[in-house]
Amino acid sequence: MKGRLPDTMAAVLLTGHGGLDRLEYRTDVPVPRPAPGEVVIRVAACGMNNTDLWVRQGAYGTEADPDAVSTWRRQGNTLIFPRIQGADSVGAIVAVGAGVAETRIGERVMVDFSIYNRDDDSLADIDYMGHGRDGGYAEYQALPAENAHVVATSLTDIELATFCCAYLTGEQMLVRAALKEGERILVTGASGGVGSGIIQLARARGAIPYAVVGRGKERAVLDIGAEAAIPRDVVDLPAAVHKATGGLPIDVVADLVAGPMFNDLLAILRPEGRYATAGAIAGPVVQLDLRTLYLKQLQLHGSSQGTRGDFRRIVRLIEEGRLKPIVGGVYKLSDFHRAQADFMRKEFVGKLVVVPD
Repeated sequence: MKGRLPDTMAAVLLTGHGGLDRLEYRTDVPVPRPAPGEVVIRVAACGMNNTDLWVRQGAYGTEADPDAVSTWRRQGNTLIFPRIQGADSVGAIVAVGAGVAETRIGERVMVDFSIYNRDDDSLADIDYMGHGRDGGYAEYQALPAENAHVVATSLTDIELATFCCAYLTGEQMLVRAALKEGERILVTGASGGVGSGIIQLARARGAIPYAVVGRGKERAVLDIGAEAAIPRDVVDLPAAVHKATGGLPIDVVADLVAGPMFNDLLAILRPEGRYATAGAIAGPVVQLDLRTLYLKQLQLHGSSQGTRGDFRRIVRLIEEGRLKPIVGGVYKLSDFHRAQADFMRKEFVGKLVVVPD
C-alpha cells in the first residue's frame, strides 16, 4: 500500500433490516486498506438514494411473495451486516494498493458505484457499493481503482455527489426506452433525484419532458427544464397531461411512482409507446389490464442502475456543463438519522447529501 491512513474512522453502520435504530453512527470503525487494484478515498460527500431506505427496510419482496423481507439483490444476496451504505461518493484518493500508480494519490474523484461482475454491458448480475461492499457513509472508502473517475469540473464535492446513482439510473431508463430527439416524455416523481435527473437528461437528448410532481414543487421542475408540471393529485391525470401537451402524444413514460397511477400512465402513452420504471415509491404491486398492453402495442421496460457507457456519458455531460446539480439539503454524518427521516418525508427537490463531520 502507498499512502497513509488512520486506524479508525466515523461511519454509519446498517446492522440489519428494520427502522432507523438499525443505523448506528460509530467513531471506532476500522479504516479499510486497499487491496491490489484498489484505492482508498477520503470521502468528502455522499448522496442519499431511495435504495438506501428500501434496503434498510428489506422492502424489495420476492417473486413469490411481494411482502417478504428481502434486499435489493433478490438472487445471490451479497448484503452482509454490518454494512456501510452510500452509493454516491465523492472524495480524494489518499492511498493505493498494489498495481495502482502512486501518482493517483491526491486526485479528486467521483465514484462509479456499480459492481458490474461482467465485462460486457449485461446488467443481469450487477451489484453496487453500499450493498455488495461498503459505500460512502463514512470518512474513508475502499474501491476498485477503475471505479474512481476524475471529473473536470468546478462543481463542489457536494454538488458532484448529487449525480451518480440518480443520473446513471435515469440514463439507462432512457436508453432502454430509446428516447429520441423531439419525442415527449412524461416523468413521474420528477422532483426527486432520479426524476429531476431524467428531466435534464431528456433535454440533453433534445426530447421534451413533462413532469408529474407533488404540489408546491412545480416551479422547481420547470426551472430545470420541464415543459410543464402536472400536480400528482389531479382528479384526471390523462386529461391533465393532454391539456399540458396541447393534445400532442406522449411517446415515453419514465415512472418512479407506480401505485394507483400505473394504469393512467399506460392510458396516457400513445400506441407503440414505451414505459420504463426504476422505482415504485407509491406502491410496487399494480393492476395491469393486458388488453391495454397488447392492443396499444406497448413496450414495458424494467431498469436498475446503468452501464459503464452510461456513466461515461454522465461524466461528459457534467464536464460540458449541461447538467445542473440540485442540492435539496446537506447533513453531517453524525446527524444521519435526521437526514434519512427528512428523506422519507420527501419535502425537498433534488438530492440530500451527507458529509463527514
